[in-house]
This record gives sequence, C-alpha cells and structure tokens, in this order.
Amino acid sequence: MKLITFGAAVLNQTPLDWEHNKRNIINAIEEARAQGVTILCLPEMCITGYGCEDAFLSAGVLDTAREILFDLIPYSRGMILSVGVPVLHHNSIFNTACLLVDGEIAGFTAKRFLPGDGIHYEHRWFKPWPENLRDELHWGEKRYPIGDIFYDIGGVRIGFEICEDAWVGTRPGVKLSSHSVDVILNPSASHFAFGKRDVRRRYVLEGSRAFNVTYVYANPLGNEAGRAIYDGGALIASNGSMAAIGPRFSFRDFVITSATVDISLTRMAQARIASFRPEMNGESMSCIRRPFSYPEREKTSVQLDEPDWEQSPSLKAEEFTRAVALGLFDYMRKSHSNGFVVSLSGGADSAAVACLVMLMADLAVQELGFPAFREKLPAALQKYDDAATLKHALLPCVYQATRHNSETTRAAAEQIATALGAEFHALQIDAIVDAYLDLGKQALRRELTWEQDDIALQNIQARVRAPGVWLLANIKGALLLSTSNRSEAAVGYATMDGDTSGGLSPIAGIDKQYLRQWLRWLEKHGPVGLAPIPALSAINAQQPTAELRPQDAGQTDESDLMPYDVLDRIERLAIRDKRMPAEVFRIIRHEFTSYSEGQLLHWVDRFFRLWSRNQWKRERYAPSFHLDDENLDPKTWCRFPILSGGFERELESLNREFSKKSEDGET
Repeated sequence: MKLITFGAAVLNQTPLDWEHNKRNIINAIEEARAQGVTILCLPEMCITGYGCEDAFLSAGVLDTAREILFDLIPYSRGMILSVGVPVLHHNSIFNTACLLVDGEIAGFTAKRFLPGDGIHYEHRWFKPWPENLRDELHWGEKRYPIGDIFYDIGGVRIGFEICEDAWVGTRPGVKLSSHSVDVILNPSASHFAFGKRDVRRRYVLEGSRAFNVTYVYANPLGNEAGRAIYDGGALIASNGSMAAIGPRFSFRDFVITSATVDISLTRMAQARIASFRPEMNGESMSCIRRPFSYPEREKTSVQLDEPDWEQSPSLKAEEFTRAVALGLFDYMRKSHSNGFVVSLSGGADSAAVACLVMLMADLAVQELGFPAFREKLPAALQKYDDAATLKHALLPCVYQATRHNSETTRAAAEQIATALGAEFHALQIDAIVDAYLDLGKQALRRELTWEQDDIALQNIQARVRAPGVWLLANIKGALLLSTSNRSEAAVGYATMDGDTSGGLSPIAGIDKQYLRQWLRWLEKHGPVGLAPIPALSAINAQQPTAELRPQDAGQTDESDLMPYDVLDRIERLAIRDKRMPAEVFRIIRHEFTSYSEGQLLHWVDRFFRLWSRNQWKRERYAPSFHLDDENLDPKTWCRFPILSGGFERELESLNREFSKKSEDGET
C-alpha cells in the first residue's frame, strides 16, 4: 500500500495582477499543506492569469512571470507542486507546467495541443511542443529540462495533460500510460459552458480508468478577464472511480479539493490488464528523476458531497444563475465599480438583469457570510452595515417613460425593483424626446410621421434614455448594464446607443426564449437555497414589447420580428450549424407545422437579411459573458464580415424555388 494525498486548487486569478495572483497561489499552497496534500496541481497559466491575450507577447510579462515563479519555489518545501507559467525558449513562447519539488525546479512540461476554435486563440501566442522532444531551458547559469517530459519523483511517476491535451483523440495520456506513470496532472483553463461539466468528468474518469492512473484536474475560478467565466470544479479520480469533486461557482479566492489515494492499486490494475505493454527500452530520455520522501498517510473515505443544486432537475437554470452571478461579482470587483445601474423597462430582459445582480449578492452572502462578502466589495460599498441597505445601494434601477409606455410596464418595473430591494426611480422623458423631434422638424422642414419615419421615431425614444442613466452611473461610479439578449443581437433588434448602452452585456449570450423560461422558473422555484421571486408574475404575464410605437398600434417584439422559438431555431441552424437559407427552410418546415410554408419562408428570408446587415451592431455590443457554444460575440466566437452580399443569391434561389412549387401546387 502506498498512500499519497493529492490536491487540486481552483484559483480566482486576474491577468497581470502579479501580487494578487502570487498571494492567492501561496495561500492555496498553505491551505493544501494544512490538508496534508503532498502533490498539488494548480491551474494553467496561474501565475500570469490565462486571459493575458497579446500581453503574452511582451518580454516584460514573461520576465515578471519568471520572477514570480522563483518567488514561489521556497513554498514547495516538503511538497510537489505544478505551477502554470509561459516560457520563452528558442524565440518561441510555450505554455508550460513547471513542476516544483521540495524547493527546486524539476522541469517544464510543455503543452502539445493548442486550442484554436471558439473563444480560444492560443496559436496566436504559443507554439505547440513537438511530441517526443526534450530540450534544455537556459535561465542565466541554471539549466532546466523542458518539453515532452514526465517525472519520477521518489519512485512515483508523474505526467501531464495540459487542458486541451486531454480533449483530443491522441491525448498524451496514451504514451504516459506506456511509461507506467502513476499520476496525470491536468492544469486547465476550461471556461464554463452549459453541459461542459459532464464532458470534463467523463474524460477525467475515463483517463483514470484507461490509463490506470490517479488523475488530478485543476481549473480557474470566476470571471478572470471579462468574458469567460470559470466554474472551478476540481476533480480527482483513480482507476475509473471518482475520489473527490470540488465545488463550482465559488465566491472564494481559492478552493482546495483533496483525496488520499492508494497508488499501488493503479499499479496492480495495469499489471492485470493483458493489453498493457510498458516501454522496455531502458532509461527514457523523457523521464526526469528527483529524490523525494513521501510522508505516511492514513486511508480516508471518498468525499463526493456535492451541493443539492448540482442534482437539480433544473440544472441549466441553476448553472445560468450561478455563472452570471459570479461573472457579475468579479467584473464589479475587478473593474472597481461601485455596483450596477439598470434601465428597468418593465420587460423580461431588464428584469432578468436586475434579478441576476441581486441573486449575485444573495449567493455570495449565502456562501461567504455578510462580513466577508462586504469585505470583497469596492470601498464605497463597504460602509453599509446590513445586507438590505447594501443591496439597495448596489443596484439603482431607472424606469424612463414616454407617452407610449403603459401603466402595466411601469407598475411591473416598480414591483420587481421593490421585491429585489433595489433603488427605484421613475422619470418622464417626453420633453427630451419632443426637443429632439423639434430639431428634426427644423432640419427637414416638415412634420415627422409614423407613416414616413417609423424607425427613426422609435429609435429616438430609446436613445434619449441613455444619457440620463449614464449620468446616474457616472455619478455613482457604477457600471451600467446593457439588457440586450442574443436573439435581438442576431437580427439587430436593438437601438445602438439606446438599449445597447452599457459597459457590460450580461445576457447577450442567452436567447430570449430561454430567458423567458428562466424567469418563469425564478418566479415559481428559484435557485436551491434561495426563495423564488413571485413579483416576476407581473413580467411573465406580458408579451415582450419595446413600447416605442403608440399604444393603439399593439406593438410586440414577435410581431416586429417572428415568434422567438422560430427565430432561435433559425439562428442555430444558420449561424451555429452554418446552413444555407434553403437548408434552414427545409428543416423548419417540418418542425413548425402550425405555420404556413409561406410564412416560414418569409421568416427565413427576414432572418438572413437582418443578420447580414446588422453585423456592425454586434461589433459594438458591450462585452458579454460566454455561456455556451452558440455565442454571437464577434470578438470571441462568431466572426462575420460587416459588409457582405447578404445571401442575396441564396435567398433569390429559395424564393424562386418556392414560387415555382406554389404554382405547381406542390406546397
């Protein structure tokens, strides 16, 4: 029996925040030491922060990262630590995991597979390390092994799969297994996305089973750099069984997950498998050997006590709530903003944003306690002595009405603000709108009418709301939140410098259909451990409407566009799946049989035309959170030309085909 206590650290780091990152790493190491951890895996690029982007190409950043690494070496006394750090070697930058052993650097294992899809852009900064290549890193008079290497530390063999390495078919674990490794450490920077939790658990479990190893997975935590949210969720598995699962979406600076594992069991599992063929070529050039004395450990029971919300049948709703709440919390702290401001319209989108801000506060207080929560906030918010008054100051909400707004939306806005405990202001802005209309009349020397100037008359109402709410945000030093959703972004159903105004768009990655579903869940159920918000009934009872035309026009979002379920389905087929208009039409005609084919054709045509002409709007949206693999953010996920042919050829062909079939009686 050979018992070793393994640990995985999840860290809430910030790119280039050197002292914070170093302190967080040191505190995590000391906590792991207190838990009896001998081998500790820290996340990928934990010294610099993973999201440094083009700052990785700065020699000064690389030099500072090296200095911090040397500062950390003494903290490895009596332990084995994996620390993520970028390294300049042969005029190339490599993403490496440095193994520190009892106060010394043992070597640098370099990442072999670099992600370049979705929000990932690693090929811009790093080079992939060639398989089976070992080299020597020269730092002054010191020489360190670097490359495709593994370690024999006191008779225990340790290998690495660095994040993407584990997601590919030819993952390094296959070769490591042939070298009889006992442990695979996976320092990752795996952002949150719906459904990703189960994928991670599968590759950790399967890696531990197929390679007969103990597998340790560590991940960042929180909103590190602005868009990506990291859920943490450390994992330790051994020989196909999970030994420990860490919490996700914690509001803490770091969390240590540990487990004591008998590695003699994985060794014997390899021995029992007939297909196992170890490398028998003598001393491997890829193996770095260091002495180490492992402390005696006692066997502990497996701890897989996950929070109740992880088992919820409404897991997506729970994940959405907790991911955005944590994203908002870190964005506020790291941007040094004194809370948030929301332009509350009485509709679904702004209500969702306001609820998410308050759920952020409730979830953080639930985990940390009020004093610790308050201590993490900007100084201007730390003067409040209780949660209610702090939450009131945290979120001023502003309802700005024109003559076209109904009493229904005003009452709904005030009702939800009151239920949340937010500050509420109701302002009448007709005089400002009329002043702009007078300017238009003077310039054009004619009256402005709905028949002739419909879009302009709608947009001016949305735009004049922005300066006042920006003024309030500036006075308070708070962050104005934009309330646009992904469905609107797809078709440009938003007024630039109006309802898109803000420094952050927290729901721009979520479609309207799901937001409405989430609000109904929040009204009736709410997150595990928190109360529902019944006041949302006033929001959920309404049909979404911009309220920019006269009330007798009966304006609704879906009458302006199309039903949201149809819009969202077309968007996924056209943008996520990259299907052409005719393909989209042929699919949805069988899925939405309650609508005529002529109506569906019109909506497909409308979507593609609006998508193409509104890319410039998507380019100008405030930063949004990445929540799934269907994002429309052109800066991180979905690139499309601002100027294009607009699918004219494809749409003309589709319309001709449909018209011919109609004439032939085939529809």
